[in-house]
Amino acid sequence: MKDEFGVRVDDKTVRFERLLPGPIEKVWPYLADSDKRAQWFTSGALPAKVGEPFEMTFHHADYSPHKAPPPPGYEKVDSEGHRMTSILLALEPPHHLAFSFGKSTDPSEYTEVDIRLTPQPDGKVKLTLTHSKLPDRDYSLNISGGWHCHLTMLQEKAEGRVPPSIWDVWRKLEGVYDKRYD
Repeated sequence: MKDEFGVRVDDKTVRFERLLPGPIEKVWPYLADSDKRAQWFTSGALPAKVGEPFEMTFHHADYSPHKAPPPPGYEKVDSEGHRMTSILLALEPPHHLAFSFGKSTDPSEYTEVDIRLTPQPDGKVKLTLTHSKLPDRDYSLNISGGWHCHLTMLQEKAEGRVPPSIWDVWRKLEGVYDKRYD
């Protein structure tokens, strides 16, 4: 892995890779367990079967004890949280989780998130997150900044550190993906 930045695979797909401390049984709960996932991304119990809906709730203000004001337009999301209904697309513990992402549960309208965990020879775990079916470049830019921030929260938590405010990470990324995706 070259760096922590996402790459634009094609016009509709971005991919991120991160190395996390293993073993895989330590990392999997950060994806599958609502309380662990809430520390870096969303809360919400996963359903028992692929194809079933589930609710994800974002609470950006809760990822870190370090606080920073949200950027313009994100004040309500920061103070009240944000809910989204998703569809479970794959669940293969402890290696693979996939779900729909977006405002719709109609497969023709949602984007898809695919997360895979792969044990490495050095005991670490490679997380590969692929977000596909992205409608346009602007959405790709926004979602890339978002995933970069959330994965930074996960990296810090998995390594036993207190993460910075997610909004401080967001501000550091302003314009970065726009330049990287030229």
